[in-house]
Amino acid sequence: MKKILVTGALGQIGSELVMKLREIYGDSNVVATDIRKLENNPVVDSGPFEILDVTDPLLMADIAKTYEVDTIIHLAALLSATAENKPLMAWDLNMGGLINALEVAREQKCQFFTPSSIGAFGPTTPKDNTPQDTIQRPTTMYGVNKVSGELLCDYYYHKFGVDTRGVRFPGLISYVTPPGGGTTDYAVEIYYEAIKKGSYTSYIAAGTYMDMMYMPDALNAIITLMEANASRLKHRNAFNITAMSFEPEEIAASIRKHIPDFKLDYQVDPARQAIADSWPNSIDPTAAKEEWGFHAEYDLDKMTEDMLKKLQEKLTTSRA
Repeated sequence: MKKILVTGALGQIGSELVMKLREIYGDSNVVATDIRKLENNPVVDSGPFEILDVTDPLLMADIAKTYEVDTIIHLAALLSATAENKPLMAWDLNMGGLINALEVAREQKCQFFTPSSIGAFGPTTPKDNTPQDTIQRPTTMYGVNKVSGELLCDYYYHKFGVDTRGVRFPGLISYVTPPGGGTTDYAVEIYYEAIKKGSYTSYIAAGTYMDMMYMPDALNAIITLMEANASRLKHRNAFNITAMSFEPEEIAASIRKHIPDFKLDYQVDPARQAIADSWPNSIDPTAAKEEWGFHAEYDLDKMTEDMLKKLQEKLTTSRA
């Protein structure tokens, strides 16, 4: 990667990935784009930024040509819970934006990354230690988008030789950007509420296990995969990756090591619970480890300690 275009740069992943990429490759070599522009935002202010609706293929191609990019990291998408509420919009944005980005990558011979998700699995997928290659019959629009995207990226590699790469992200936890409509967002919200109120009401039921990852590990995974030797990649797209799997009571117990009086109760959201129930309890990241050296630094307790520290600093600063 030398000159990188990032779509969805103001989202949960993009907000942190752009800054990390600029540290590594130089501010001027990472072009951030999003459908909106925020004032006094480090992503906007620290390097090139363009407003881009990814359903506009001509504008996307024009930006890529203007900046002479050799890599596209396509993050713009509606997340799981939002996509289920707006399925047609999700299809138009998630699939339309993806094929536009792939076409730009094909035309300009760019390396290409887009994330898939554990949402690509469904209720008939093996629930525990879910294999890299297994049945995928999701029951959500988000999941349908993700499976379609995995296949589309494979197609562009085999048909056109586009250097496509991707991972299946678990739930991602971050203190930088607030949650944005995902089923696993409870695992971010719980930390905010632990500091603000000392309590949290979970919309996900006790005993519901889902794979999770702290954002620093997710960013490192993207960069490591994109820098990996192509000859080692047997799968290329949709690598299973994970750092931990837990249910709400376990994250609450981890928080109580720092906030002993923290209380957790439940008001289950049937829609989001149904999505969670269709996903695996835990997935097998062996292929990612063997093919490009994936590893995660953060487990639940290490993540909790860092999240609470960083959020306390952030919330104290915002109140000042």
